Amino acid sequence: MHFLKDRGYVHLAGSEITPRRLYEGRREMLRSLAAGAGGIALATWASRDALAEVSRPGKLTALPGARSSVAGAMTLEKLTPYADATSYNNYYEFGTDKSDPARNAGTLKTRPWTVSVEGEIKKPKVYDIDELLKLSAMEERVYRMRCVEGWSMVIPWVGYSLAELIKRVEPTGNAKYVEFTTLADRSMMPGVGSRVLEWPYIEGLRMDEAMHPLALLTFGIYGEVLPNQNGAPVRAVVPWKYGFKSGKSIVRIRFVEKEPRTSWNKAASSEYGFYSNVNPNVDHPRWSQATERRIGEDGLFQKKRATLMFNGYEAQVGQLYAGMDLKKFF
Repeated sequence: MHFLKDRGYVHLAGSEITPRRLYEGRREMLRSLAAGAGGIALATWASRDALAEVSRPGKLTALPGARSSVAGAMTLEKLTPYADATSYNNYYEFGTDKSDPARNAGTLKTRPWTVSVEGEIKKPKVYDIDELLKLSAMEERVYRMRCVEGWSMVIPWVGYSLAELIKRVEPTGNAKYVEFTTLADRSMMPGVGSRVLEWPYIEGLRMDEAMHPLALLTFGIYGEVLPNQNGAPVRAVVPWKYGFKSGKSIVRIRFVEKEPRTSWNKAASSEYGFYSNVNPNVDHPRWSQATERRIGEDGLFQKKRATLMFNGYEAQVGQLYAGMDLKKFF
């Protein structure tokens, strides 16, 4: 059961997939370089180069953030062009084709907007979006994002760690998971009338995942507020997981004791597990996850690249899953 209209993903022959031992070898070499003085100099130069490309598109209200100091938060890879990041989207509330959200999301009204934070916490509260914006200092983080369909982007997000909000509401000992609910308003979201998913859209994280510094409560991209099609006015970004785990246009954050039943898991549990960590060793039932294509690169001659374990954030988040069977808990 799958409702994606996009069929741009090309199923790979085995000969096209980079062997795991080769790309892991390259990663080890880079780690070794980074440990030496030459590697430090290279990383500093590359970081400056990547940051220089982060410029305001001048499309929406400015939302600057200081460069993040969180480990792993600033990938050195080339940014996806703003035009691609805002026109090639999965947001089924506005349609299932990749171009539908940019075409249809103009109907979304992001003011007034509130987010209800509730459940197993000591300080439940309904936050106005402008109050949430001021809750903590804004940071810019350049994250890789990987879609379960096999495409990826590199996007400069603006926000702050989700943990900043969680600490303020003081979860109780019963709070084991965090559940996110997306707005489902048929008057503004034409896709909500479809039967593609059960609405509203629900996603969730284990508490330790939500508390991880890389898990971002996000309000902007490219130095500006989020475009509607990218999840305005507030969304989650969890860079080591497939993109559908990062709930958009959030209206409720609920702390619960039992694992939430998430939308894609309800729709097709054999294809979309609760964890949905980026893992090249666990294929989707209908295609390989070993490689990906980077949107905005190389046009018709675009080459696939090896998918990295945890989307390249293994050093930061791998310990969260120590001892787990990642083929069972996929």
